Amino acid sequence: MSEAKPKDPLHGITLEQIVTELHARYGWEALGEMITIRCFQFDPSVKSSLVFLRKTPWARTKVEDLYKLMKRGDA
Repeated sequence: MSEAKPKDPLHGITLEQIVTELHARYGWEALGEMITIRCFQFDPSVKSSLVFLRKTPWARTKVEDLYKLMKRGDA
């Protein structure tokens, strides 16, 4: 018998959905304070954020972690 793997909370959710939901909830200014990355602080947009996050694994991880916290109700 194989052990059941914990369900990935990001399964089926695109990075665009994550950024869009975070922006809708917090706005760019608050996101730039919560996660200090330029794409949230200077001339932010979903498109520019996606370009940066797709090339920068450490930043993407921070954004995904904040999204998980938001969905759990901790952020």
